[in-house]
Amino acid sequence: MKTKPAGSTVDLSEADGVTELEARVRCRLSGQVRDFRLVVGDNGVTLRGRARTYYAKQLAQHAVMEATDLPIMANEIEVS
Repeated sequence: MKTKPAGSTVDLSEADGVTELEARVRCRLSGQVRDFRLVVGDNGVTLRGRARTYYAKQLAQHAVMEATDLPIMANEIEVS
């Protein structure tokens, strides 16, 4: 799998774009968000998964914001 340099955005219109973005975010979070996944819609992306802290939830959101130009429609990561 080809990876882009850190700081470059992921094109979610490419076939493996969502998979690449999810992998980048998982790597950056070091397991702080379980079952992390992205749902890409017409207007943006929705984050889903489970985290132990609100900080981890926020880190996931910032990682996605840095990796794509699409807006985040919702951060549905559950904190428990």
